Amino acid sequence: MIEFVTVLGLALVLGWPLGRYLAAVMRGEPMRGDRLFGWVERPLYRLLGVDPAQGMGWKAYAGVFLLSNLVLGLLAMGIFMTQAWLPLNPNDAPNMRWDLALHTAVSFLTNTNQQHYSGQAQLSYLAQMTGIVGLQVITPMMGLALVVATLRGLFGGRKAQVVNPANTANTGQPESGALDLGNYWADVIRPTVRVFLPLCLLLSLLLTWQGVPSTLAGGPVATPLDASVTLKEQKIPLGPVAPMVAAKQLGTNGGGWYGPNSAVPLENPTPLSNLLQMLAIILLPVSVAFMVGAFSGRKKFTALVLGSMLLMSLASTGLALWSEGHSSSAADAALMEGKEVRLGADASALWAALTTQTSNGSVNAMHDSLAPLTGLVTLGNMLVNAIWGGIGCGLQQFLVYLLLSVFLAGLMTGRTPELFGRKIEAPEVKLLAVLVLLQPLVVLGFTALTLALPSLTGNSNPAFHGISQVLYEYTSAFANNGSGFEGLGDATSWWNLSCAVVLALGRYPALILPLVIAASLGRKRLAPESAGTLQVETPTFALTLIAVIVILTLLQFMPVLVLGPVAEHLSMLAR
Repeated sequence: MIEFVTVLGLALVLGWPLGRYLAAVMRGEPMRGDRLFGWVERPLYRLLGVDPAQGMGWKAYAGVFLLSNLVLGLLAMGIFMTQAWLPLNPNDAPNMRWDLALHTAVSFLTNTNQQHYSGQAQLSYLAQMTGIVGLQVITPMMGLALVVATLRGLFGGRKAQVVNPANTANTGQPESGALDLGNYWADVIRPTVRVFLPLCLLLSLLLTWQGVPSTLAGGPVATPLDASVTLKEQKIPLGPVAPMVAAKQLGTNGGGWYGPNSAVPLENPTPLSNLLQMLAIILLPVSVAFMVGAFSGRKKFTALVLGSMLLMSLASTGLALWSEGHSSSAADAALMEGKEVRLGADASALWAALTTQTSNGSVNAMHDSLAPLTGLVTLGNMLVNAIWGGIGCGLQQFLVYLLLSVFLAGLMTGRTPELFGRKIEAPEVKLLAVLVLLQPLVVLGFTALTLALPSLTGNSNPAFHGISQVLYEYTSAFANNGSGFEGLGDATSWWNLSCAVVLALGRYPALILPLVIAASLGRKRLAPESAGTLQVETPTFALTLIAVIVILTLLQFMPVLVLGPVAEHLSMLAR
C-alpha cells in the first residue's frame, strides 16, 4: 500500500505541471523551446509536405490517421518478415511467419503490444529498434492527437473557417464550411518531439543507471555451474533494452524486450527500477487528465475527469491488493507460481492493477498466476478501459461514457440532453450505440467461437480458468492492453489472425467515432447555460457517470465473468 501511495502521489504531483505543459504544446502556443524543437519539427513537415498551421475537418483528419497507420503497418510487417537478412541481428533471429508478422504489426500499431513471440529470441536488434520501438513512440501520440481533435470539436472547433476547396494540396483540407479540428501532423509531431522523446531519454538514463542493459553488442556466453546438465552453455540476451522499456512504459505500450517482460531481472533489476516503471505507466495518462482543463479552459472539467478516474483507480487497486494478499484464496501456495519472489504478491498485484487501468499491459508477474478475483479486477479494468486508459485513448473512451451519461441523465430528469451547450440528438446517440454494442459483440463473439472450437485454442486449462484465459486474451486485444493469461498457446495462426481483427476493431472505431460525434456537436448552435441546464461538472454527476460505467460493464459481461474467475474462486474455496 505504501508503494501505491508513493506511485500515485508522484504521478499526481508531476502530472499537474506536465498536463499544463502538454496543453500548451497541443494548443500550439509560442514557447521558449520553439527554436530548439523547430530544428527537428520543420524538416519533418517538409519531408511530409504539410503545412502544420492548416486545419482539417474530421474526414481529412481521420483519413490521414488511417493512411499513416496503413503505411507504418506495412513497413513494420516488412521488417519483421525480412529481419534475418537485415543488419543488427547478432542473435540470428529468423524471419517471422506472415501471420505472426501481421499480428505483431497490428498489435504495436494499435498501441497494444500484445506479444505472441518472445522478443529476445525472435526479433533482431533492428526489428526491436525500428518496428517495435518506432511504433511505441508514434502510436501513443496518435491517440493523443485524436482525443485533442475530439475536444476541439466538442468546444466548437479550433476556429470556424471556410476553407477554399481548391487548396487541398498535400494535407487533404476539409470541405467548405468544415469544422477546423486542427492539423493531424502537428498534433502528432509536436508532443512526440517536445514531450515524449525527452521523457523517454530521461527514463532510459535512469533505468540504465539501475542496471538495465543498453548496448548493441551481442550477449555474453555463460557456462552452467552443473556440468551434468544437457545445456553446456547459455547465451545471455542483451541489447538496447533500456530505451525500449522507457518507451513501452511511458507510452502505455506494454510489451517487453524479453518474453517474461518486466519480471526478468535484466529488464527490471531493482526495487527502484520497479517503482520508476510503475510511475511511468500512469504518468502521461494522469497528465492528460490534468491537460483537459487547461486545454479547454474549463477547470471544473479537469475535476470531473480526474476525480472520476482517481476514484475508480483507488477502488480497483484496493480490490486487487486485497484479493492477492488477504482474500480467502490468497493463502494458496500455488498462486506464487509465476510471481517474482524478490518482488512479492503485493507488488505484483499493484503492477497488475495499474497496467490494466491503463492500456499498458506490461507485467512483473504472470497474470495467469494471479488469484481468481485479482484476474477479475484486471478484466474489469480492461472492460471499462477508461480508469486512466491509454494516452488519449482512455480520455476518448471516457468522453463516450460522458456523452452516454448526459443522454441518460437528460432522459431521467426530463431535460434535453446537451453537453457544453450543444444538444445530443439521434445521430450522435446512434454512433454511441455502435460503440457500446461493438465491445460485447466482438469480445464475447470471438470468445464463444474459440471455446466452441477447442482444437483451435491451444488452451492449457479446459475448466473455469480456461474460460478466463480465452476471455482475457480477446478483452486485452480489444482494450488495446496487451497483457495475457500466458497458459494460453497463442502462437498459432488462429490466435494471430483472430486477435489481429479484434485489435483493429478495438482501436479504430473507438478513436474515430467519438471524433465524428464531436464534429457533429461542434457544428450545432451553442445554447447559453441556464437554470435548467444539466450541470455535469459536479460530484453528483461524477457518481452518476461511474454508475453508468459499472452498470454497462456488469450487464454485458457478468455471465461470462461468473463462469470464469468467480467460479474459479469458488472452486478453490471448495477444495
